[in-house]
Amino acid sequence: MYDANQIQILEGLDAVRRRPGMYIGSTDFRGLHHLLWEVVDNSVDEFMAGFGDRVTITINADNSVTINDYGRGIPVDKHKTGRSGLEIALTVLHAGGKFGAGSYKVSGGLHGVGVSVVNALSRRLVAEVRRNGATYRQEYEAGKPLTEVKRVGRADDTGTAITFWPESKVFGAIEWKMDLIHARIRECCYLNPGLSAEIIDARCTPATSFSFYFDGGLTSYVRHLNANRTVLHPVISTNKLAGTTQIDIALQYNDGFSESVLAYANNIHTAEGGTHLTGFRTALTRVLNDLGRKLGVLKDANLTGDDIREGLSAVISVRLLEPEFEGQTKTKLGNAEVRSQVDGALAEGLTAHFERSPNDIKRIIEKCWLSARAREAARKARDLVVRKDPLSVSTLPGKLADCQERNAERCELFVVEGDSAGGSAKQGRDRKFQAILPLRGKILNVEKTSVERMLESDAIKSLVTALGTGISRGFDITKLRYGRLILMTDADVDGAHIATLLLTLIFRHMPQLITSGRLYLAQPPLYRITFNKETHWVYSEASRNALVKKAGRAKVDMQRYKGLGEMTPEQLWTTTMNPATRTLLKVTAEDLVRLDETFTMLMGSAVPPRKKFIETHAHAARNLDV
Repeated sequence: MYDANQIQILEGLDAVRRRPGMYIGSTDFRGLHHLLWEVVDNSVDEFMAGFGDRVTITINADNSVTINDYGRGIPVDKHKTGRSGLEIALTVLHAGGKFGAGSYKVSGGLHGVGVSVVNALSRRLVAEVRRNGATYRQEYEAGKPLTEVKRVGRADDTGTAITFWPESKVFGAIEWKMDLIHARIRECCYLNPGLSAEIIDARCTPATSFSFYFDGGLTSYVRHLNANRTVLHPVISTNKLAGTTQIDIALQYNDGFSESVLAYANNIHTAEGGTHLTGFRTALTRVLNDLGRKLGVLKDANLTGDDIREGLSAVISVRLLEPEFEGQTKTKLGNAEVRSQVDGALAEGLTAHFERSPNDIKRIIEKCWLSARAREAARKARDLVVRKDPLSVSTLPGKLADCQERNAERCELFVVEGDSAGGSAKQGRDRKFQAILPLRGKILNVEKTSVERMLESDAIKSLVTALGTGISRGFDITKLRYGRLILMTDADVDGAHIATLLLTLIFRHMPQLITSGRLYLAQPPLYRITFNKETHWVYSEASRNALVKKAGRAKVDMQRYKGLGEMTPEQLWTTTMNPATRTLLKVTAEDLVRLDETFTMLMGSAVPPRKKFIETHAHAARNLDV
């Protein structure tokens, strides 16, 4: 029976613990780290309000985290409800000092889920506040206070220290990603020149410590984005107060082919953009076209927004009193007035800069012309992959062995290194749903290649045609012919290099394959080991050593596989292609900014950063094929 008695009322933070994904987006590593961001955002809000210029983040030995700032400290006096301000902030949803214009002029925490949700999703939380010469403390368990707010000692400064133990029942194994934390905190310091942040990992012996501090703000940020690229001009920066909105923009073109534009609102990275990004793009396209014609560089031609943003690195930061974010996790800004404010600020700043430095606009326009030519080449490539009938093979590459299944979601395409391995894969596969595309040799390194030249490569054209999606600006994932793309290369140095070249191509020109979770790496075995009439397939050196030790005095027959072509079709199917027995590595993109930096460093034209990386990490290399 369904009646009023079946209606449940979730008190306090019970709703958060029952449906955590509604408040923090997910319960995987992203949700776990979101707890940390929420507390750090509060500390940064204090800095933006003019209080405290330091924050320390400590990953403790037991995987708890302590965030200590030197702001004013959360109020501990009694609220009109009779409870302490600290307890209200930590136990009541949508409670805080950021909803009016009194305590905080600008805040990233407004409309956020807040520290109360951190409390709800922690098995334990300890809050210490330093105010009025005293230190106050309160402990919580599963979001509920265990004690009243108590004065526990003196204090010579002010601030708040929050220590929380994430709930393993919600997040599973608690695994902090230090690279992700470093990137986020570094980002905060770029956006807030003058803020000093220290990250301490107390799980190490001895503890490790990293500090971040940048005087240059967004200019330093853009230089960081272009650190491993050849730039075309000095960083162009502009800042303006439009009404109550503070607008800061920095941009610089490089000789690369990718776009790296980051947008922030009140220190929050709005990954899906919003009105501030729209205003930036509109102004950039209009101003460069107008100035290009004025200087006689463009004449009567017109560049598209895509042409203009190729090779661009930029950061847009707006700070406003009442940000309107779409969704609890604040990935898109919705304030309508910000579009025209950013448009006007950028147009004014660009015009002033180019009047002082006309050579910069000429270099930029020449770069954009190259992009326009590449766009036309991409359009022609799009025409190559038009396929009206899913079963028609008339336009597909000759070496592709297609599958029989009509439903793309049930199909998978193996991109295989070489004709020999391709032959084994074609014989060993399940023809119903597995397609095979052999690629001969190494494809171009697209990090150093224009789209126009890239599309002259037969191997790349074959892959693009087989996928059916087009490439670069013309990419359309709805036309993808296979639900999975699996890169299957030899387990040696050449195989790893080919896989890296393919990953570079996909990340730069078809990143939706990664973000939609459709890209995988096959894991062929390194060894076949036989003893006591049993055959074992071994995928790592550690497993090999353990198996040889287990064999003891038994006669061991060991074969090291360096190429897929060394395996029979039956062996390749059993070890690498059979969904029931194979292992696939899913390619994910946790931090797109860091990935962009990594591909630029490892695959770009600049040699010194790559040499430094190799020298620094050479000791960590394993399983070398020497």
